[in-house]
Amino acid sequence: MSLLGQLSQDLASLVARAAPAVVGLTHRRGQGSGVVLAEDGYILTNSHVARSPAGLRVRLSDANTLPGRLLGADDRTDLAVVRVEARLPAPLALAEADPLSVGQLVVAIGNPLGFERSVSLGVVSALFRSLPTNEGGLLEGLIQTDAAVNPGNSGGPLVDAEGRVVGITTAMLAYASGIGFAVPASTASWVAAVLIQKGEIRRPFLGITARGEDLGPELAAQAGQPRAVRVLGVGSGTPAEESGLLADDVLLAANGRRVATVDDLQRVLVLSGPDVRLELKRRGEDRQLVVRPVSRSQAA
Repeated sequence: MSLLGQLSQDLASLVARAAPAVVGLTHRRGQGSGVVLAEDGYILTNSHVARSPAGLRVRLSDANTLPGRLLGADDRTDLAVVRVEARLPAPLALAEADPLSVGQLVVAIGNPLGFERSVSLGVVSALFRSLPTNEGGLLEGLIQTDAAVNPGNSGGPLVDAEGRVVGITTAMLAYASGIGFAVPASTASWVAAVLIQKGEIRRPFLGITARGEDLGPELAAQAGQPRAVRVLGVGSGTPAEESGLLADDVLLAANGRRVATVDDLQRVLVLSGPDVRLELKRRGEDRQLVVRPVSRSQAA
């Protein structure tokens, strides 16, 4: 068999395994997609898909349509968890531990324009993209792909060659062709777990403005990692100031976990506590600081 024939056969097998775990979501304002998180009724999708005052309907791969209940949503990551009272197909694994590479093949599965479980093939075009939202927020650390993404794909999975979910499709640029974005599985995994448990993401207040950025060759060699989070500003009287953080500090790790994006830092702040140990570079020198974030109500 030719290489092209083998690739075609492998892709067909991949889609046959993955497609049953993709569902359609509809509400009065439109439609979207979702992916099965657990067989006992949990579905992962986008916040902008799941937030509907008129209720949700979930269409399964066997054409059954059921009412869906929003368990929790997080607009900061555009992720949500929906529950249905039914046994669902086997879920797809979230590939949160394996790093993606630019150029890696990926498959988007969803319900673009109402065409159920449509499949498109593409590559990872770029990593760590940022995209402003219509509400004035900023989605960070996104995967960019050239797999065809259209209205209705939102909330569906971006799948790697092993059939694992590497991202949750979140947005497209209406004025561009061949550019779509997905929330990485590393973010989707922890956000979904917290939403199932608590129904919302309560982000502790640290008191900094920051951004994830690529490090220069020299600093990357010193730090042992290609990306980190740079502190742009520190608020007066905040936990960050009290801990000794300064503007232009480069945060490398939090509680031993490397941070490449602001979301990586938020993950540690949400899941850890009460103290967070920060490893950082300051003017080329290694530093360690301990910070105790506070709740948003305490910071108000």
